[in-house]
Amino acid sequence: MPSITQINPLVSVEWLHNHINDNNLLIFDASMTKVTSSENETESFQIPSSQFFDIKNVFSDTNAPFPNTVPSEIKFTTEAQKLGINTDSTIIVYDDKGIYSSARVWYLFKAFGFYNIAVLDGGLPQWKSAGYELETKRNNTKSKGDFVASYNREMFKFFNDIQESSKNEDHLIIDARSENRFKGIVPEPRKGLRSGSIPNSVNIPYSNLLEGNCFKSKEGIKKEFDTIKATNEHLVFSCGSGITACVLALGADLIGKTNMSVYDGSWTEYGSLITE
Repeated sequence: MPSITQINPLVSVEWLHNHINDNNLLIFDASMTKVTSSENETESFQIPSSQFFDIKNVFSDTNAPFPNTVPSEIKFTTEAQKLGINTDSTIIVYDDKGIYSSARVWYLFKAFGFYNIAVLDGGLPQWKSAGYELETKRNNTKSKGDFVASYNREMFKFFNDIQESSKNEDHLIIDARSENRFKGIVPEPRKGLRSGSIPNSVNIPYSNLLEGNCFKSKEGIKKEFDTIKATNEHLVFSCGSGITACVLALGADLIGKTNMSVYDGSWTEYGSLITE
């Protein structure tokens, strides 16, 4: 089978079905439980040849005080090699919600210098609805890869950065949480975390970029960004803990925006450290 040399950041389930046996293709299931959901059940099936990409327990700094914190360059390299990732690999990542945690993986790889990665549009629900083959979850191990990470610090914002960004007229902080969480109308799902939002931030709920399980058209995505008048500013994406902020980052990428970063700690950090 052929190898893939370049890929768009979003691919359809039809595309993956047609390329699933290509030589350099790796498929990752990045499913994780939503903090806003009371359901802890996970899907018992996966796309054939998938490997589990554990954001929370492997591809995060588990010693950090807040969840899903970006890991070190060394840790990312070590764990990526364990999954068989080579410099010439092509990666497709999906999750069992449609579009949720898979975008975080796409963003992490870009931040660590790997660009030939795409999110599966609609994820596992779309794959299932198309009637494509599934397999019972299992560990599809690969030979050790040769990818070496090179971390781009500019792709993430941290607490001190975000305090500066909130006062910088050339920066626009966009929060991906629901409107009611952003406005502090409903309590935060994390126990003990206060409600509210970062000063001078605006809101695009990540679900606004979706239609069903998939992304809206580029025109539909652009319309959402136009509603908050996002023009030439540096866009800083935030959410609850750095997961769905990456959905906004992917949406921005799809419509050609490049001047962006993700607030890694997001509201979980900001709301904990700033108490009023």
